[in-house]
Amino acid sequence: MISKTYSSTILGIDALLVEVEVDSSPGLHSFNIVGLPSKTVEEAKDRVSSAVKNIGASPPQKTNRRIIVNLAPADLKKIGAGYDLAIAIAYLLSSNQIKNFNSQDFLFLGELSLNGEIKKVPGVLPTALMAKESGFSSLVVPCENAQEAAVVDGINVLGVRNLREIIDFLEGKGKISPIENTDFRKIKDDYFSENNICAIKGQHQAKRAMEIAAAGGHNILMNGSPGSGKTMMAKSIPSILPAMEIKEALEVAQIYSVCGMLNSKKNFLTSDRPFRSPHHSASAVALVGGGAWPRPGEISLAHRGVLFMDEIAEFPRSVLESLRQPLEDGKIFISRAQGQICFPARFILVAAMNPCPCGFLGDEEKECSCSPIQVLKYKKKISGPLLDRLDIQIQVGRVKYDDLSQKNSISQQRENLLEIRKRISIAKKIQEERFSKLSSPIFNNSEMSPSFVERECLIDIKSQNLLKKAVDEWRLSARTHFKILKIARTIADLEESEGISFNHLAEALSYRIKVDN
Repeated sequence: MISKTYSSTILGIDALLVEVEVDSSPGLHSFNIVGLPSKTVEEAKDRVSSAVKNIGASPPQKTNRRIIVNLAPADLKKIGAGYDLAIAIAYLLSSNQIKNFNSQDFLFLGELSLNGEIKKVPGVLPTALMAKESGFSSLVVPCENAQEAAVVDGINVLGVRNLREIIDFLEGKGKISPIENTDFRKIKDDYFSENNICAIKGQHQAKRAMEIAAAGGHNILMNGSPGSGKTMMAKSIPSILPAMEIKEALEVAQIYSVCGMLNSKKNFLTSDRPFRSPHHSASAVALVGGGAWPRPGEISLAHRGVLFMDEIAEFPRSVLESLRQPLEDGKIFISRAQGQICFPARFILVAAMNPCPCGFLGDEEKECSCSPIQVLKYKKKISGPLLDRLDIQIQVGRVKYDDLSQKNSISQQRENLLEIRKRISIAKKIQEERFSKLSSPIFNNSEMSPSFVERECLIDIKSQNLLKKAVDEWRLSARTHFKILKIARTIADLEESEGISFNHLAEALSYRIKVDN
């Protein structure tokens, strides 16, 4: 007898439907799984057999039957233990140990333990989205994944603890209440943390640049001596980032679900933006994603948030060069012999570096001890094309004692922080209105195409002459030309200005420093 149930597999950050067919026929006992199973999937034979036996049902090894499990489509490699539950239900159906039910209505996902308990698995959120689109009425998942799946409205999410519980439900002997839809939790406007940008003493230009970067989604590079506050400013940028909308939050949640990282409140469907800070020893695969079966890397985990690269010049040059495509396109393509997988990677890159190996080149108070060749070799780690993709580039000077000694109370910090957030919130609303009519929606000024920049970033004759002089004298690239206009547009949005004025453009130009390679 042939029976069929449904499960799913993850490809990139999307779920694909998998049909689980079980054929039980008379013959010498065997239990085989076909359909390009990985080692983990092949081991499902033992997990399913033990789980079925330990709930009091007849396991495959006690039957004189030939059992074949087919996971279709057969040309797609199957990995993970999420098929266990679907295989067990299909086997029990084929061996007449479960009364027939409409399997077209259910999608099963879960790993079985040897005693029949159902363990959590990654990738439940993409599976729930796919199940809804495919017309399934119910999704059966482990209890630990139920709240994650309940993010998706319009499908019954059934959280189960063990195999016996779902069998009783399918036979009408038990009841499982669907999980209520999970509400999207948005951070409060008065959210306050002591690690905020207003707690930083001095560095007014750098903090202004951070505000612009947060409002328009612009990448930023801070170049300065050790101890000038670069790392502290980078870590404080989440305090002023605008809250994510539901579409952005779902994009981020899908990535974290695939990685099995949606088990903490911090990463569960909220408007808090991701903040990732990989160490400079991270490999290219760890940063951009990959592996034998590609998984998202740090740039995808930072999607719609911040990727902070401290001491960026200490990263291997090959690793840094792998950032060029995602910085330009907002996505990364991982190619393998079996095909190509695309991971989203639209993030704000916040980079910090010293001007030389010792860190004191150009410092007003300390003398640099590096030789010219050491300085040149150090700066050569960051290529010109990569620098060209960094919208804002600023020098961060040493903090003076007068700034350090100034008192900055918590109440004053809170007040200043609310003012910054208000400006950024207004700028974001202006951008939302600007991009609302686009067929492929974008969220930030930094994502505007050159043709869109030409329509939305108009400047007067005086500003055109200033920009022409800057492009000619500084030998700026076409990419930098458009980036300056995007930054000027963000500055204008922060001031609620319909057009870009001369002052807006002048300030935007001031954030393009010359960094010798």
